[in-house]
Amino acid sequence: MVLSSPSLNLVRTQSLEPGTVVSTLRWMNTRRNVFSSSQASFARRSKEHFVKENLRRCCGIDVHKNSVTVCVLAPAGQRHIETKKRKFRTFTRDLKQLRAWLKNCQVTEIAMESTGQDWRPLWNLLEGEFTKLILVNPQHIKGLNGYKTDPKDAQWIADLLDSGKLRGSWVPPRSIRELRDLTRHRVNILEDLNRAKNRIEQLCQSGNIKVSSVATDLFGVSGRKMLKAIVENQHDAGWMADYARGQLRNKRRELELALQGTFTDEQRWLLEKELRQVEWLEGQVEGLEEEIERRVSGFEEAIQRLRTIPGIDRKTAWTIVAEVGVDLSAFADAKHLASWAGLCPGNRESGGKRMSGRTRKANRYVKRAMCQAAWAASHSKNTYLSAFYRRMAIKKGAPKAVMALAHHMIVVIYQVLSRKEEYVEMGGDYYDQRNKPRTIARLVARLGRLGYQVDLKLLENAMPADPTEKDNESEPPSQPDAVPEEGLGAKRKRGRPCKCRQRGIICKHQAAREVNPLIQQPPSEGKFS
Repeated sequence: MVLSSPSLNLVRTQSLEPGTVVSTLRWMNTRRNVFSSSQASFARRSKEHFVKENLRRCCGIDVHKNSVTVCVLAPAGQRHIETKKRKFRTFTRDLKQLRAWLKNCQVTEIAMESTGQDWRPLWNLLEGEFTKLILVNPQHIKGLNGYKTDPKDAQWIADLLDSGKLRGSWVPPRSIRELRDLTRHRVNILEDLNRAKNRIEQLCQSGNIKVSSVATDLFGVSGRKMLKAIVENQHDAGWMADYARGQLRNKRRELELALQGTFTDEQRWLLEKELRQVEWLEGQVEGLEEEIERRVSGFEEAIQRLRTIPGIDRKTAWTIVAEVGVDLSAFADAKHLASWAGLCPGNRESGGKRMSGRTRKANRYVKRAMCQAAWAASHSKNTYLSAFYRRMAIKKGAPKAVMALAHHMIVVIYQVLSRKEEYVEMGGDYYDQRNKPRTIARLVARLGRLGYQVDLKLLENAMPADPTEKDNESEPPSQPDAVPEEGLGAKRKRGRPCKCRQRGIICKHQAAREVNPLIQQPPSEGKFS
C-alpha cells in the first residue's frame, strides 16, 4: 500500500492469537516529531515545572490529646496515586516528623478540627509552612453516626477540603493569641478569687459573724482588719468594732453585735488559709495586669479610641483587643462580627415555623466583656447608649435590653476600629430630637389624657433641632384656612401611608387634618392646643 504523502507512515499491529481484536490504525506525523534533543529536554522541564507549580494536594487532620490521624489525598488530576494515612503522637518530636512528612508529600492545603486546646501546638508548628492552613468548627464537619473512626474522620475532612466545602475559623496572629492567653488567665484568676471570697463569707455565716449585714464590703480595709482579728482571737467584739473606718464608724454599735459570733478553732484555721489564698490571688492579678500593660503598649492607639465609647474602660478595651484584634478584615461587616461574638439572635426555623431566638454559644469572653460594658453604658448620664437602653427596656425588658445594647456596641466597635476614628456622641436626647414634632404631640396628648390643657411656648434660649426651624420662627403659624379647600378634600392614593406629620409638613390628607401639630387649633371643650 502506497500513501500519497511521504511524511505519513501507516502502522498496523497484527493479532498474535486467534480471536484477538486488531488495533485501529495509528497515524504518525514524522515531520512534527522531528526536533533536537535540547528542545525536547527544555519542553520536558517546562512541563514538569508547570505541573509542580499547579499541584494541589489536600490533607485532613483529626486532632486528639494523645494522637493525630492524618490523611493525604492524591494530587489534583492524579487520582491513580494512592491515598496516604498515618498516625502520629502529639509530642513535639513527633509533630515535627509530621511536618516533614507533609512537606515530603508536597501537601499544599491542610484542614484540622478545633478540638478544645489540642489543636494549638500543631497549629503553631504548621503555621506559615504551607500554602493554606484552616481551622474548622466541629459542628460544620460532623460525620455520619455509626461511621466514625479516626482515619475515616481524617479522610472526611480531607474530602471536604478538596471539594471546597469547608469554612475556616478565624485564628488571630501570634501576638494577639499571646495577649488573649493573658487576659483569659486573668479572668480565670478573678473567678477563683470570687470563689475564695464566697467561701470566707460562708465561714462567717456558719460562725454567726454578720459583718456583711452591716458593712457594704466585707473585704475592704475595715473588714479585713476585723477578719484578721477574728483569726488571732485576742480581742473582744467591742475592740474589733473600733477597726471601722470612714462612714462605717457610725455603725459601731451594730458592728459590735455582728462580731459576737461562735467561731471555733477549726473555723479560725480555715479562715486563715482562705485569707492567705485571697491575698495570693490578688497578687497574681496585679502581676498579670502589669504584664498585660506591657504587651498592649503597641495597641495604645486602638485602646484610646475604644475608651471614647461610654461604658468601656481600659480593662474592657484590653479584652476587646485581645479577643477581636485591631485588624477586622477577617469579618465581612459588623453583622458578621456580632454573629461571631454570639451577640445576635439565633436563626432557627423548620417547616416555616420560627423557633427560639436565643443567642448561640460563642466566645464567652467577648460576650461577658460586652454585657458588662453595656450595663455600665446604660447607667451613663446623657448619652445616646443610655437612651437606647431605656428605649429597648420599655419594649423588651432589662435583660434583653442589655443584650441588644451589647450588640449595638460591638457594631460601634467595628466601625471605630475599621475606620480608625473616635466615637461620636449624639446625646441622650437623640431620639427626641430626631422627630421633634412627633415627640411634642405624644407628650401633649399624654398630659391631655391626665386632664390638663397645655399651651406650648418656645423658649428664647432653646436651640432648635432643625436648622431651618430658626428661620421659620418669625413667620406666623399657618392657619387652617390657609390650606386650599381642594387640598383638604384630596383623596389619598393607595399605597404608602401618610407621613406628613413625621416629616413636619402641612398635611393635605383628610386622615391627618385634625391631628397635625403644626396647625394651630382653636381651643374647644374636650380638646387641647
